[in-house]
Amino acid sequence: MELRSGRRLRSSERLGPSGGGGEDLISTLPDDLLVLVLARLPCAGAAARTGVLSRRWRGLWARLRRIVLRDVPFHSLEPALARVPRPPPAVSLLEIQLPKRRGRVPKEQLVNRDRLGSVLRAVALLDPEEFILVVPSCLVDSCLVVDLICLHRATSIVLDLILGPYLTIVCIPAALEFPALEMLSLSRCLIDFDALLPCCPRLRTLRLADIWFAEGVLSVKLPLLQELVVVRTRSSINHVNIVAPVLTQLTISVHTNPKVDISILAPMMEKVSWDCYFSMDSSVFGLWRLVQLSLQAVERRGQPPSLQIHAYISPTFYHDEADSFTRDIEKQLIAAFSVLELNLEVKGHVYGAFVSHVLEINQIRCAIQRLKVDIQRSVMDEELCLPDCPCEPTDWKSQTISLTALEEVEINGFEGEDHELDLLKLILRCAPMLKRMVMKLS
Repeated sequence: MELRSGRRLRSSERLGPSGGGGEDLISTLPDDLLVLVLARLPCAGAAARTGVLSRRWRGLWARLRRIVLRDVPFHSLEPALARVPRPPPAVSLLEIQLPKRRGRVPKEQLVNRDRLGSVLRAVALLDPEEFILVVPSCLVDSCLVVDLICLHRATSIVLDLILGPYLTIVCIPAALEFPALEMLSLSRCLIDFDALLPCCPRLRTLRLADIWFAEGVLSVKLPLLQELVVVRTRSSINHVNIVAPVLTQLTISVHTNPKVDISILAPMMEKVSWDCYFSMDSSVFGLWRLVQLSLQAVERRGQPPSLQIHAYISPTFYHDEADSFTRDIEKQLIAAFSVLELNLEVKGHVYGAFVSHVLEINQIRCAIQRLKVDIQRSVMDEELCLPDCPCEPTDWKSQTISLTALEEVEINGFEGEDHELDLLKLILRCAPMLKRMVMKLS
C-alpha cells in the first residue's frame, strides 16, 4: 500500500486552538445567518444549548421568529420569554408545550391562575402571529381558571388545556379582541362562546374538542366562518344553533338526545360529517331504541354520501310513539345522502317493521338509492319474542312505500324467517327501479 509523503499533522493542529476539529468558521458568520442555522433546530431549548459551543452563539436563540418551547419547566417560562426582544421584528410563531412530569410535581412548578396569567401577559407583549399553548394534567392539582389575553396580530390560536379530572374555565375579559384571528382551536375547557365569538369577527376556522357547553347549548354565529369542527363534547348537547352563511365544512360528533333542537343556516355547506350519540332516554319506536345517527355527506374513497342509523331492542323502553320517532330522525337530516345503512341488534326479535317504518320517512324514501341492513345476533342476548310482541305491528306488511330511487339492497345476517321474507316482498313491491339484491346468510 502506497503512502503519500508529507508532514503528519499533530493533534493540536488538526483540532485547532480549542481542540474542536479545526478553525471555527461557522461562528464567524453574520448573526442573521447563525439565526437561520438555529431555526433548523426542533425547539428553542435546543437552540439555546448551542451556547455551550461558543460565546458567539449565546443568546442568539432569542432572535428566532419561530419560537418553540417544548422542554422548558413552567417556572422558567417567564424568564425565557423576557429574553425575547419585543416586536419589531415580529414573532411569527410562539409554541409553548409544557413538559409532562412523572411522579409528584413540586408545588412551585404547578400551574395556577396567577402564574399562568403572568406567562400569558409575557406572551401578549410578544404578540405572535401564531400562538399554541399545551398544558398537561400532571401540572395541575385542582380546577384551573385561565384569563384570555388580547393578541392583536394573532391569526391562529391553539389552546389545549388539561386532559384529566379537573375542569378548566376560560374567562373572557371585557376588552378582549382578536381582530386578525382566522383559526381558533380550543380543547378541554369550559368557555362562554356568546362572549368569545363576537371578539373574533374574522374567524374562518373553529375547532372544538372535549368542550363543556353551558346548559348544553352549542351556538355559533360567525359571518366569515368556513369550517366548524365540534368533537367529543363533555356535556350533552340540547340545542344547536349555527348561523354561518359561507360555511362549507361541518364536522359534529356530540352526545345528545333525539329531542335536541337543531337550527342550521349554512346554505353553502359542501362537506358534512354529523355524528350524534344518544342518551339512555332517547327516542323509542316500539321496543327499538335509537343509539346513534351518522350522516356523512362527503365522498370518501369513492363512497357516496350515507346515513347510518344504529338501534337495538330494549324491552324496558317500550313506547308506541311512531310520529315522535320520525320527527327525531328528520331533524338530523341536515344534508343530502343516497345510501341508508341500518345497524340493528335484534336480540331474537322481528326487525321488518322497524325497517319499513324508517323507509317511510319522507326524506329517506325519496333519497336512498342503496339500502344496507346489518343484523347482529347473539345467542346469549336472545329474548323470548311472543306472538303479540310489540316489535311487530300487524299492519306493516301490507303498506306501500314509494321507493322510486332504490336500486340496490343488501341484507347481512339473513336467516329466511317469515318476517324477513315479508320485508323482501315489501321492498320488491315498492321499488320499481331495483336492480340488485344481495342476501348474506347469518
